[in-house]
Amino acid sequence: QLQLVESGGGLVRPGGSLRLSCTASGFNFDLYNIGWFRQAPGKEREGVGCITNSGDDTNFPNSEKGRSVKGRFTISRDNAKNTVYLQMSTLQPEDTAIYYCAAERGSDMYYLGTCSTRTLDYKDWGQGTQVTVSS
Repeated sequence: QLQLVESGGGLVRPGGSLRLSCTASGFNFDLYNIGWFRQAPGKEREGVGCITNSGDDTNFPNSEKGRSVKGRFTISRDNAKNTVYLQMSTLQPEDTAIYYCAAERGSDMYYLGTCSTRTLDYKDWGQGTQVTVSS
């Protein structure tokens, strides 16, 4: 049974850093793209970034002003450890959310050799980890 478990969330001050982990079990991890998503209170779940199954490519979507993660977040993976990492730096209060990882291997992006940050492309999700950025 496919399982994804996020960890590493917590409380951090503005300007600080956190590294989230997504550890997988129950499936051939190195065949799946992994996406990171977040959901803030009162907002829809949104894509944060993704990484291809090989780790060769990552994508970070454009986001509304103030919530963009480009240049602040990076994604990496260690297929030997069945783990994907989301390194977050220069965190701001607007980054406060529950962060989720998800796995997929059937989207059009997958077959194009890249990865998707659209929630609808992902069927298998972790339970999430809370990240709170506050002074």
